[in-house]
Amino acid sequence: MDRSRRPDATAGRPANVQRQLRATYRVQLHAGFDFAAAASIADYLAELGVSHLYCSPYLQAAKGSTHGYDIVDPRAVNRELGGAPGHARLSEALREAGLGQVLDIVPNHMAISGPDNPWWWDVLENGPASRYASYFDVDWDPPEARLRNVVLLPVLADHYGRVLERGDLRLAREGVAFTIRYQNHVFPVSPQSLDMLLATAAERTGSEALAFIAEALGELPSPTTTDQASVERRHRHKNILYDSLARLFAEHPDAARAIDAVVAEVNASVDLLDSLLERQNFRLAHWRAAARDLGYRRFFDINGLVGLRVEHEHVFRDTHRLVLAWLTDGTLDGLRIDHPDGLRDPEAYLDRLRDAGPEAWITVEKILEPGEALRDSWPVDGTTGYDFLNRVSGLFVDPEGEKALTELDAELTGESTDWAEVARAKKHQVMRETMGSDLNRLTALFLAICERRRRYRDYTRHELHEALRDTLASFAVYRTYVRPEPAAVDEDDARRIVEATETARAHRPDLDGELFEFLRDLLRRRLLGDLETELTMRFQQLSGPVMAKGVEDTAFYSFNRLVSLNEVGGDPSRFGVGVEEFHQACDEAQELWPRTMLATSTHDTKRSEDVRARLALLSEMPERWGEVVRRWAALNARHHRGEWPDRNAEYLFYQTLVGAWPIDTDRMVAYMTKASHEAKAHTSWTNPNDAYDAALGAFVEAAMADLTFTVDVEAFVAPLIAAGRVNSLAQTLLKLTAPGVPDIYQGTELWDLSLVDPDNRRPVDYALRRRLLAALDRTTPEAIMARSDEGLPKLWVIRQTLQLRRQRPALFGADGRYRPLTAMGARSDHVVAFARGEGAIAVAPRLVMRLEDNWMNTTLELPPGRWRNELTGDVVQDVVRIADLLARFPVALLSRIESSDPTAERAD
Repeated sequence: MDRSRRPDATAGRPANVQRQLRATYRVQLHAGFDFAAAASIADYLAELGVSHLYCSPYLQAAKGSTHGYDIVDPRAVNRELGGAPGHARLSEALREAGLGQVLDIVPNHMAISGPDNPWWWDVLENGPASRYASYFDVDWDPPEARLRNVVLLPVLADHYGRVLERGDLRLAREGVAFTIRYQNHVFPVSPQSLDMLLATAAERTGSEALAFIAEALGELPSPTTTDQASVERRHRHKNILYDSLARLFAEHPDAARAIDAVVAEVNASVDLLDSLLERQNFRLAHWRAAARDLGYRRFFDINGLVGLRVEHEHVFRDTHRLVLAWLTDGTLDGLRIDHPDGLRDPEAYLDRLRDAGPEAWITVEKILEPGEALRDSWPVDGTTGYDFLNRVSGLFVDPEGEKALTELDAELTGESTDWAEVARAKKHQVMRETMGSDLNRLTALFLAICERRRRYRDYTRHELHEALRDTLASFAVYRTYVRPEPAAVDEDDARRIVEATETARAHRPDLDGELFEFLRDLLRRRLLGDLETELTMRFQQLSGPVMAKGVEDTAFYSFNRLVSLNEVGGDPSRFGVGVEEFHQACDEAQELWPRTMLATSTHDTKRSEDVRARLALLSEMPERWGEVVRRWAALNARHHRGEWPDRNAEYLFYQTLVGAWPIDTDRMVAYMTKASHEAKAHTSWTNPNDAYDAALGAFVEAAMADLTFTVDVEAFVAPLIAAGRVNSLAQTLLKLTAPGVPDIYQGTELWDLSLVDPDNRRPVDYALRRRLLAALDRTTPEAIMARSDEGLPKLWVIRQTLQLRRQRPALFGADGRYRPLTAMGARSDHVVAFARGEGAIAVAPRLVMRLEDNWMNTTLELPPGRWRNELTGDVVQDVVRIADLLARFPVALLSRIESSDPTAERAD
């Protein structure tokens, strides 16, 4: 494998930043936690031991953005965060604290919220003749003539004609800027469409100058004339005419008043306003039209986020100019690439990015399904860590509990326990309800290909649509990576394509089998041509959103056998991960991706690492859990309204309570509201069911107010708290010592029982964390464990492990060997242990409920030498009893004592 295009782990720009890459700390920036707030915790993060602040996107986003992924201007720093001055102060504070900076960037899409996005505004104003038309992934030539050369904007609350007749659409003027306004939306008026309006005002005032401007605007090059010379001429002449109009208004106020009078007349006449709107480069429509007729690629199914064509060099250059400048001057050391699967050719994009930032640490938000490997041809350092997250979480799931929990789920919910079929059905549902326009565009392309080939021209549009839909639903991964040129197809991609088309064919015996063979050959590039290439590229860009929306955002809220398994990149049908499998994956990571990111919680996880750690315990006690949950269902039956909420939602409610307890009613209602809308069983965001929503909310509120129920919940959860915390400490230690670069999500250095966003983006109390971090000095393991409720044990593991990584970075770097250590004895399967670089050892317990605090005769043979436990200060060597090693603290971090170490103590 060629790894020459990944930066050397010891190479670096100013201050050897690559050698300092130790751990990242992710923060979510917004108006309530801006650059100044981030700067204020720089010293705290340095003391904690991380090396880099890892920021959510902070280029200019839509007004009021709470996450930054809705960028409107990549050439500017977000003003709501403090703008360029605030960013400069943050960067300086990080440098003073000895920290680097990593930024999350969004190459796939932009937000299209009014004039804040000047590029999109220009497209709406000038149509295909806009200077920026090539920046956006818009289909200007769809099959329907009514939608050609216009952008469909599905923003109206009702049908266009009704909205127009109610007077909700208005023409407005501010200076020489003419706009269409609807509620909080504003749209630019095409310059050419102003000719009649200005001509009418000119006739009334007798203004020859105004008449000339009106005539000249009408004669601008057509919006459909897209050659470069015409585009530039249109732009230049438009600006000249608008400048002339501004001078005319200033010198002759009567002209402006006459135009305002005409504007008022237009607004008073449905026919006149309709005629004006028909001449625009956009078509306003009912919001439901997006499900079938939308003409641009989106981020998933969000109409307000339009796809970028970053495959064009000029688009890449203009969208990345600021970010690349920060890489060059050392402000940034690394980048996290959001949703690379949305790009037309991810590898080409990453090649271009690596050429521009040869020393940068680059990780990609690539969601790897079980059995899928990151492309070794990609010039990146690794993923953003969901693959590790699912592996480490799986260690704490007991496979012996699978049968009982499967039977319990079927009994309580009546839902299917076949994960593959649930996922497939939910993919079909999202394609049917929210992604129909994307599938329709792909179908039109497929139809055009068939028309060129006589053997296939008799297939109907419906047949082609259905073949595409079932094949998309059959993909087991987010996408393949067939490239436009050359026409060679990776072996794994070819296999995935064959598997998907064969599965689809088996599910659709009503369709001609040869149609699936034809699609298979197209996707494998066996049949070449411009449309054929386009179909493959577009298919790949759609399969990822279908997987994300169908599985992550729908099926994960519907399949509730054990919800700790329902995590981004996870497979709920895989019940647990064995120790040997975990070691094998870590060994491969050390060989192939030694600087990949390791995550356990992110801004996108369905539930926090500590919620998952507690819920995993249910797999060790399925019979006891079954007894309890049946009792709760009987107790709460009186809170139902007829059949609502459904039993599946109720079962999710009980698991969520156990995982996040103690939790207040407001948070619980908010979570269940989101979960039920995402599940799309009885209600959804696009088709809300008010009666169901009310019944669910009332049920949650009544149950949370039922003292008999909540006392029982508290009694059940009480013995799980300590065991869940042990799981949390174990996965934290493993993350901090496994091959890769660990990331700590904001606030999770203490126990964190957060649910999906926005719950996991609540304010973090950094004053508390400072005090607790200071309390770790000159203390004992026993004192730390005595303050477990405050989260001190987790903070201790993080600080001590990062301190060791700072002191001995080579142990954990690209050359730091990963070596599994095998425990011996009756409880050996409850131990995960490995050595790093022959100088550090991590030892963590697993399946602790079944362990029952009895290690019996279990031992671990240490490599030669004397070893200090960095979490207790004890010194050990040779063969150690696990019971003794973990007696004072639940996990162990050992470091080899050098012969010259004056702090070494006598071995036990």
